[in-house]
Amino acid sequence: MNASSERVPEDGLRELIGWLVHSIEAGGALIIFAGAIWAFARFATTGLRRRSLIAEFNKIRLSLGRFLVLGLEFQLAGDVLRTAVAPSFTEIGQLAAIAAIRTVLNFFLTREIAQERAEIEADQTTPVQRTVTS
Repeated sequence: MNASSERVPEDGLRELIGWLVHSIEAGGALIIFAGAIWAFARFATTGLRRRSLIAEFNKIRLSLGRFLVLGLEFQLAGDVLRTAVAPSFTEIGQLAAIAAIRTVLNFFLTREIAQERAEIEADQTTPVQRTVTS
C-alpha cells in the first residue's frame, strides 16, 4: 500500500469526526441557550404576576443549573471526540485542561443544585407557623 491510499480513510475519518464534534458542541450550546431563555422567561413571568420572586428564584436557578450541567457535558463530549483520531500531545494537554475546568464547573454546579434542592424540599416540608395577635 502506498501512503496516499492510507491517508484517504484517515482524512475522511477526521472530516466525519469534525462534523460530529461541531454537531455535539452545537447541541450543547443550544441546550445552554434554551435553558437561559426558559429561565429568563420564567423569571419575567413570575415578576409580572407579582408573586414572591424569592420563593421562585431558587427553583428557576435550579432548573437553569440543570441546563448548564447538561450543556457542559455535551461540550466535554465534543472535546473528547475531537481528540479521538491521532491526537498530538498539545491536543491531549488542551483536552486535559478543558476537561479539568469543565469538571470543576460541573462539580460546583451539581453541588449547588443539590443544596438548592435540599433547601426547597426543607421549605416545602416545614410547616408555616402563624402568630395570633389578640
